[in-house]
Amino acid sequence: MNLNINGHHLEVTPAIRNYVIEKLDRVKRHFDHVIDASVTISVVKLVQKADVTLHVRGKDIHAEASHENLYAAIDALADKLDRQVLRHKDKVTNHNHTPMKHQVVEEAE
Repeated sequence: MNLNINGHHLEVTPAIRNYVIEKLDRVKRHFDHVIDASVTISVVKLVQKADVTLHVRGKDIHAEASHENLYAAIDALADKLDRQVLRHKDKVTNHNHTPMKHQVVEEAE
C-alpha cells in the first residue's frame, strides 16, 4: 500500500506520521486490497481535521473527521474508515452465492 501523508498549515512530524501509519495498519489487517492511501491533516483555527482517501480496486473510499485534538481526530478517522472498509469488504465478498433451492413441482394426475 502506498501511503501519502500531507499537512496543510502544519508540519507532519515523525510522531504524527507513525501514529497515522499505526492506525491505518488496522484497516490493512481487515482488507488487504488497498492500492494507495492519501491522508491530509489540516488545522483551521482551533479545529484539527484529518481526511483520507483510500483507493481500492473499482472504488475510492473517503472519510474525514475533526476534533480539537489532532490525535483524537486521527482516531475518529480510523474508526470511520474501518467501518467503511468492512462494509465494502462485505459487499465485495458477498455475491449471493447461496444456492437457490429448486422446488420440484409435481403435477397432479
